[in-house]
This record gives sequence, structure tokens and C-alpha cells, in this order.
Amino acid sequence: MVARIATVAFQGIDTLDIDVQVQMSGGMPTFTIVGLPDKAVGESRERVRSALGAMGLALPPKRITVNLSPADVLKEGSHFDLPIALGLLVAMGVIPADEMARYIALGELALDGAITRVSGVLPAAIAAAASERGIVCPSATGGEAAWADGIEVLAPASLIALINHFKGTQVLTPPEPLLAEDERMAPDLIDIKGQETAKRALELCAAGGHNLLLIGPPGAGKSMLAQRLPGILPTLDPREALEVSMIHSIAGMLSNGRLSRRRPFRDPHHSASLAAMVGGGTRARPGEVSLAHNGVLFLDELPEFQRATLEALRQPVESGAVAVARANAHITYPARFQLVAAMNPCRCGHLDDPAIACARAPRCAQDYQAKISGPLFDRIDLHVDVPAVNPADLNLPPPAEGSAQVLMRVEAARAIQTKRYAHLPEDRRIRTNAQADGKLLEEVATPDEPGRKLLAEASEVMRLTARGYHRVLRVARTLADLDESEGIRRIHVAEALSYRRMAPGR
Repeated sequence: MVARIATVAFQGIDTLDIDVQVQMSGGMPTFTIVGLPDKAVGESRERVRSALGAMGLALPPKRITVNLSPADVLKEGSHFDLPIALGLLVAMGVIPADEMARYIALGELALDGAITRVSGVLPAAIAAAASERGIVCPSATGGEAAWADGIEVLAPASLIALINHFKGTQVLTPPEPLLAEDERMAPDLIDIKGQETAKRALELCAAGGHNLLLIGPPGAGKSMLAQRLPGILPTLDPREALEVSMIHSIAGMLSNGRLSRRRPFRDPHHSASLAAMVGGGTRARPGEVSLAHNGVLFLDELPEFQRATLEALRQPVESGAVAVARANAHITYPARFQLVAAMNPCRCGHLDDPAIACARAPRCAQDYQAKISGPLFDRIDLHVDVPAVNPADLNLPPPAEGSAQVLMRVEAARAIQTKRYAHLPEDRRIRTNAQADGKLLEEVATPDEPGRKLLAEASEVMRLTARGYHRVLRVARTLADLDESEGIRRIHVAEALSYRRMAPGR
């Protein structure tokens, strides 16, 4: 007899069905796991043996073979512990085989028989729902699995509790889907005095999902502005929250299985490696660009990042996805994020103040800003100068308008965009003006005659690329939405052009 338990392997946020086959036969007592297991799966033998021993069950003195099918797919992770243990229990007659056929199982076993948390439970639960099965997972991730609609979730704290459930001597309480509580209040725009142009650009960035580059001397408030962007972004809708949570589940970052409606805000240090930024490693884990999906990726001190790391951002910024290619894996992760970057105008940061600027100005500014390649610079919609704050502004009373008032305008503009793009098919669905492209952009972002004339003249003078031209149109469309204007007027085109520089260092 061969006992079979269903589980999954992960390929990015997608899952692959794995059939765990357990056979006990005569011969020398051995315990072998085959089917291309990695080291963590190979070590399951000892964890499973000890967990069964903690319940008073000893493996029979037989030849035990565990096959993970399909055998040509690398099996990674400790979540195979539970399905292997359940396969052994079925083979030993402790659990009925027909009961386990209705579930997908995953979880790591502690030596005392406790079932501990693993990553990827949410994608596994969605896969279980698609195959019309239930799921067995650790109790710590039960709330995460409960978000998959219409499936039975068993979330025991230990292996003995699961056995007792199947024997009818204990009933496992179904977990409830829970949302994470936002204990941290997002920083408020009311804290920033002055910098009205930068605040306007930040509102525009939030309303249309545009990329933003802040350039200014040290202490001008660039980081403060970027940190207040999450406070003026709308909360995630249910579909967006599910997309974000699936990525965070694979990365093991969901707190107690609770989903969050807050948009991600990732701010990696400039020493971050290429693999940390776009994803990779031995298991091709998601990187910062994917962890920022449907949220914000903030890169402070932009020119200090490695050149290769910055160039790797060009694909996800344009396509909204990143392909991680490794010798043993080729995985595509979602990466639809808003890029917000900050940088000094030169290495010393005081280019505009001759009294304290270094002796190499302005040459040092050209060299420093040239670290940002033209193609990456061209993919950023808004280039905003953030001047040093006037000391007199610091003595002014707080601004009358904070994040709450700006958020209302942003949500109104986003509602207009949602209605505008609602007719698109599901596979082409977009949410913001920053994602509009091709013929659709021509349909929704055609300026009036004065606006077209201004844009044509500016394109010649500023040497705009085709990409830069279209990004100006997208920004102008968002400006019109903030004004609740059906058409794009000359004033919208003019303001959109004011946020665009000619090239790095110029």
C-alpha cells in the first residue's frame, strides 16, 4: 500500500502540486526521502521521527520510502514535514486515507510534535480552493489560510491535536480571517513647513501613481516628504491586498497570518545588493521591488546605490514585473510599485550655495548626477527641486492643510481613474494613469489644441524621448483629474512639463 498526501511546492507566488507518496515494505529498516529534496527536506526524517516519538508512536522496523512527485522538481523548505508525517500516519493506519485525500497539507514539525509556522500558506490555500480541497496548516498561519474563500481550514497547534480531530475526540476551531491593526500612524504632511512645490508634486505622485525624484541639499526635507507619501495614498482594495499578501506570505512577512490594507513602503539602504533589490538567492526569493508591489519603493541617496542595482530597476519600472533567472529557477514576481527617490545635487550637497560648495563645483554635480543613467532618469515622471528651507519658514505656524485633506483629493482623483478604466478586460486592467499606455493613453490623454502646441514645442526644446513625451501626457491627465476636468488643458500640460528635467546633470 502507498499512502498519498497532497502538498505544494512554490515557484514564485505560483504553486505546483506535489504528491507525497509513502511506502512501507519489508527489508532492512531505513527511512529514505527521494524526489530531488534539498537539505531542509532531507532533514525532515529526524524531525518527523522525533515528533512521532513525542506522541508515543515509533516507526515500524521496515523499509520506509518517501517519494516527492514529480521527481524532477527541486523540493525546498521545511513545509514538507507535515505531509511526510501524515503520510506515515496513514500508512500506519492511524489516520484514514480517505480523510486526508480532501486536504492539502504543509507545516514544519518541532521535535515535540508542535506544528510551527511556514511561509507561503496563503498561495497554498488559494491553490487548495482551486482544486476544491481543504488545507491543513500551522495554527499560527490559520488566519492567513482563512482568506481563501470557501475552503475548510484545519489549523492545529500540534500533530496530536490533528490526530484527535480525525478520530473525533477533539474539534479544531476554524480560524477567522483577520486584518492587521495599524498601530503606527503615518507621518503627517502638516509637520512640513514650506516646500509647497514639493508637496504639490507629492500629491500628484499619489493621485496618479507616478514615479518621483526629489533633488535638493542635505536637510531640505526630501526624506520627510517621501515618508509622508503613504499617509496620502488610498488603502489597498481587496484584490490589491491579496496580491500584496501573497508576496509577503512567500517571503514569510505576514504577522500572525493577518493581512494589511496599508500600502507597502520599502526603503532599502543604498548598500543593498542586486539580489536583495530584484530578488534571487538560492531559492529565488522576492526582492524589494516585489515587496513594494502596489506600494512605494523609496531609494534615498540614489546615486550611492550600485550602478548594476539601479539599472536592474528599469525592467520592473516599465513592465510592473521582474523576472528572476537563476541556474535552478526562472521565476516572475509582480513588481508594480511607485519609485520615489531622493538625492543631493552633488557629492557635498551644497551646489547652490557658493559659500560652502566644494571647489569642484559645478563639475562635481555633473559627475554625481551622471551616476543616474539616462534611461532610468527618463522613466521617472516627476523631477522636483527641493531647495533648502528658509529659517524664517521654521518659525511659521503649522500649515492649515495636512495629510487628511490631501488624501481626500487623491481619493477623488483615483475614483475618476477607476471609473475611466473599468471597461478594460481583466487581463489588461489598470488602476492609475501612470499605467496607461499605447492607444489607451491616446484616447484618455489628448490635450486641447493650445496644449498640443505647447507640448510639441517643448518636446523640441527639451529633446523629449517618446517615453518622456508619454509620461508628460500621463502627468497632465492626473493634473486634470485633480481639477476634476474632463479634458486636458494647456495649463495642465505646462505644469506637467515643469516637473521634467532635460537629462541627468543638466
